[in-house]
Amino acid sequence: MNIFAAFRKEWLELIRNYRLLVVAIVLLFFGLTSPILTKFTPELLNLIPTGDITIQMPPQTVINAIGQYIKNMQQFGIILAILLAMGSVAQEKDKGTAAMMLVKPLSRGAFLGAKFLSLAAMFFIALFAAAIAAYYYTMLLFEAMNILHWLILNAFLYVYVLVIVAITLFCSTLTKSQVAAGGIALGLIFIPGSIASLLGLGKYLPGELITCGARLMQGDTTASWIALGVSMGLIVVPLVGAWLIFKGQEL
Repeated sequence: MNIFAAFRKEWLELIRNYRLLVVAIVLLFFGLTSPILTKFTPELLNLIPTGDITIQMPPQTVINAIGQYIKNMQQFGIILAILLAMGSVAQEKDKGTAAMMLVKPLSRGAFLGAKFLSLAAMFFIALFAAAIAAYYYTMLLFEAMNILHWLILNAFLYVYVLVIVAITLFCSTLTKSQVAAGGIALGLIFIPGSIASLLGLGKYLPGELITCGARLMQGDTTASWIALGVSMGLIVVPLVGAWLIFKGQEL
């Protein structure tokens, strides 16, 4: 069995277990609702009886809709990436199916590569659907956006999600417990990031890509090449680390 056959197996499992459908529905839902909620939140607040207290919100613009979309995609992208990747290897080691797969024969690198590629394909489809829905409804409710800038913003969101997937996949090779893998991944993602932000190094981290995308939608074309390079490194390095650890493990 080669990596293509392993990828096909992983992909069919994502479909049969409804994981692809769930991820697509969740991200599509928030892609659809981000501009809608932004547009109608002021009207909804006006319907709430507040007595003598007056709640006033400034007029919502396309920038507010983009900000809401970015926040939703970032938050739920992280949650879904960790939930779906944390059991990729740990669960198969725990159930013994990893050992069965590797006697096909299938190399351990191909085994891990197929899992990463299938998750990457799933998030690509889900984010693409969310991006189309958000663009359409933002255009209807506010105004048309620069489509090239919109594509770049979503490409940055996609890279950010792949960083989370790669780190969580690495953590999944360390243990047979999905919960432990998810906990370790959360620690590796948020603790170093928080420390780096306190030290003023946040502009070099993957989160800067999303900030860069937000600036781009406002017309600021300042690039964040270092953050992009670091992000690509944080995809490759965990995958290589996962392969080095996994190939030395007894299953």
